Amino acid sequence: MTTAITILVILVGIVFVLALWVIGIYNGLVKLRNLYRNAFAQIDVQLKRRYDLIPNLVETAKGFMKHERETLEAVIEARNTASSARQNVSTEDASSMGALAAAEGGLGGALGRFFALSEAYPDIKSNANMMQVSEELTSTENKIAFSRQAYNDAVTQYNTQTEVFPASLIAGTFNFGTASLFEVTEEAERKAVKVEF
Repeated sequence: MTTAITILVILVGIVFVLALWVIGIYNGLVKLRNLYRNAFAQIDVQLKRRYDLIPNLVETAKGFMKHERETLEAVIEARNTASSARQNVSTEDASSMGALAAAEGGLGGALGRFFALSEAYPDIKSNANMMQVSEELTSTENKIAFSRQAYNDAVTQYNTQTEVFPASLIAGTFNFGTASLFEVTEEAERKAVKVEF
């Protein structure tokens, strides 16, 4: 009888330790998932700030660049496309993250063309409103780059944890999917948007 009780106590102890181990891995995965979601929320804040600044930039430039309507409209269209992609993004969906990255690349290209064209208008460089908006846009671009790096680091840490054994068993059991990186997919997007007036 005492041998049976001893075996039962050992089995209950093993089950208890195993349950604590599973709970620890599960909680670690939840923590990592929340970290990368928070990191993406920081990108989202900066992208919204960028999208809010662009109409101010275009409106200020309209007075100086009256003959460049197509360029100004292209910037606004690219901004609207990127904003829409931002609203429809899911960090667990690689295609929506790819769509956001592509839309951001398109916006970066449109802004690059805008700034290259604005070089032909010296009055823009001396306009106080344009200088202020461009300074805020430059600051926002830097924050976006930093936020993307922090997000990609958090995603890499999370994905690594979901793929290593034995955490991969827990991740698969509790449907912890793979998160998508916010990657640069086009060569044109790798070039920084130069904001200079």
